[in-house]
Amino acid sequence: MTGNVQILVMIAAAMVALVFAIRLFFVLGRRTGQERDPSEALDRLQRPGQKPPAKPVPRPAVPQPVVAATQAPPVQQPGLFDIQLADKSFDLANFLAGAKQAYEIVVTGFAKGDRAALRPLLSDEVYGVFDSAIAARQARGETVQFAFKGFRDVKLEHAVLKDNKAEITVAFAAQFISATRDANGAIIEGDAETMRDVVDHWTFARDVTSIDPNWILVATAAGPDAV
Repeated sequence: MTGNVQILVMIAAAMVALVFAIRLFFVLGRRTGQERDPSEALDRLQRPGQKPPAKPVPRPAVPQPVVAATQAPPVQQPGLFDIQLADKSFDLANFLAGAKQAYEIVVTGFAKGDRAALRPLLSDEVYGVFDSAIAARQARGETVQFAFKGFRDVKLEHAVLKDNKAEITVAFAAQFISATRDANGAIIEGDAETMRDVVDHWTFARDVTSIDPNWILVATAAGPDAV
């Protein structure tokens, strides 16, 4: 009988211990959401006044400068520096790209007699010359067969700023096929098959104080055909 009582006492004690262990687990083994990040504990172990080690900062990639093949060194064009000071938005590479587009539009428009394409790009004086040449050609019944092929080279030749008026002269070494036919269709100038190499010197101008960003063609000079 005494042995049975001892067994019951041991079982009861074990149950009490099990209940206590379960309660302890629920108190210590669960996260409440208020715990500190372990890294904060490491920070607190440092000496007073000592700053945590700085995290490495990745270096940003340094963009490499892009120099257009047709860009002339500014040191050779003192007027270009004056233009850049007067017009902070001026960019030589963008200007030359626009000049190339303007050249192709103008020579193609002139060959086709497209006055609407020419008018926005030319000064009054230059447009007057082009318009008269187109009118004379049309009066004779002549037509122009024209195909622009591209550029061998485009480079800045001269730049100047005077009284807020910037002028830049560009040399265009261009290639195209051109043949002028008379009223009967016979070729009277040029060649319908052979590509020509030509060099033209065009001067563009713009008032640097104007809100209009466009440059206007104010003078043209044809160079000798390239050999």
